[in-house]
Amino acid sequence: MIASVHGTVLAVRLDAAVVEVGGVGLLVQATPATLASLRVGATARLHTSLVVREDALTLFGFAEADEREVFEVLQTVTGVGPRLALAMLAVHTPDGLRAAVAGEDLTALQRVPGIGRKGAQRIVLELADRLGAPSGPAAAARPAAAPDGREQVVEALVGLGWNARAAGDAVETVLEGTEGPVAADEVAGVLRGALRVLGGQRG
Repeated sequence: MIASVHGTVLAVRLDAAVVEVGGVGLLVQATPATLASLRVGATARLHTSLVVREDALTLFGFAEADEREVFEVLQTVTGVGPRLALAMLAVHTPDGLRAAVAGEDLTALQRVPGIGRKGAQRIVLELADRLGAPSGPAAAARPAAAPDGREQVVEALVGLGWNARAAGDAVETVLEGTEGPVAADEVAGVLRGALRVLGGQRG
């Protein structure tokens, strides 16, 4: 198993980054929050989990070891694969998921795209006492603990090669007329919209 990677960030995409390790560029799938913390040309260390399938080897990366551990536990639930587990960590912090499971908060779990009521019930049932208790007050969805997602989107765009001013203007264009902070589960959508705005300018 590849437990971690440490190397130069060659590229940051919407759902993955390329990290060069020993002359080999590894494609690492990650959450928007993790990708927003990466910078092209900078050195990064990611905690990783290698998912082996008959037709593919997929590497998933996380800024914190706790995220990786929760990611792997989530996949023990019937019907939860690596993509859905990653989506759950894009919407909730590890402690947010612990709180949702411990409190049987089906509404919080259903905020994750792809999880319906039955799926949420199954997650609560199968993960009871397996994720442990939340370690602090961050016992809610990632939006309650994280800063405004605008900054994450701007940072991600800068990591993709845009200058900060252009990135900020594109984000404001996408969010025109929207009040309040951008929640973590909205970051990916805002990022895609900003890239369309910037792509139109570049074209």
